[in-house]
Amino acid sequence: MGNGNVEVLLGVKSDPITYRYSFAWLFDLMAEEGVTYLQLGTFFELYHLPDEYFLRLREEAEQRGISISSVFSAYRELGGFLSEDSDLVRVTERNYRRLIEVAALLGASSCGASMGALPRDCLTPQKREKGILRYLEKIKELLSYAKSCGLSWLTTEPMSCFAEPPCSSEEVRRIGEELTLYWQKHKTSVARFGFCADVSHGWVDRNGNLKEHHLSLFTATFPYLHEFHWKNTDAIYHETFGFEPENLSRGIINAREIRSLILQYSHLLPERHLIGYLEIPGPKLGRDYSDYLLERTLRESLRYLKRVLSEKVESTSVR
Repeated sequence: MGNGNVEVLLGVKSDPITYRYSFAWLFDLMAEEGVTYLQLGTFFELYHLPDEYFLRLREEAEQRGISISSVFSAYRELGGFLSEDSDLVRVTERNYRRLIEVAALLGASSCGASMGALPRDCLTPQKREKGILRYLEKIKELLSYAKSCGLSWLTTEPMSCFAEPPCSSEEVRRIGEELTLYWQKHKTSVARFGFCADVSHGWVDRNGNLKEHHLSLFTATFPYLHEFHWKNTDAIYHETFGFEPENLSRGIINAREIRSLILQYSHLLPERHLIGYLEIPGPKLGRDYSDYLLERTLRESLRYLKRVLSEKVESTSVR
């Protein structure tokens, strides 16, 4: 799955099983499909569960040959650093520290979260900029805590709207450069900052105008890229779905094109191993007629991505 310069590995994010299937069910499915990397998605109870829960979960995964290599938010619950409300900032910092501890207990090398969202009724360029600066200040403090807990990386994710920074190549480079320089100055005492990119994220404004193409947003992360999400989407980044045959025909994400870009610009990447986690919402949650469809969605999407990643490098034909 690599070209000698970078190896592109396949994993799964656990989001679609939440309140639907057990971790044991997912671990078994992954083992059967030969996919061994899990990114744990957050769930409401995670921040309050005891250490022992995560040690048991880690053991359960390892017994099936699964490595919980990353932890990343499933919601926007760690977005309080963008807020002017000191209570939200304080709770976000406390929960982020717990997320770091959880990642360490699971044996993950990284954890992260989206920066969050500013309420649209309060959204001004000035408040947005203050929120970004507050995030940068707080994440620098957390990089130190992450290092002390044994993590190598903290990550965030470029998003698809102005209310959720970063959403442009320019912002990705600004944040990535500032935090990379900070890490370079304090390597012995802080973890590294990077991006958990999403190949399906681009930016379309309220009038339907394309502001940032998903491929330009993705490639902007390359100098700071630690991991990424595989996901399919439509032309305006509205719906997200997997890579089953019926969704390949309606989606715009060409997995071969993504792989080709990674290999073409592998010299920009900070690491020689890059894990892309399948991150899909799955079918409608909480319905007898839809929940069981998740197994097919996961298996067919994983099999398709495995085929693409195992092709010879010179094979760059479309789907």
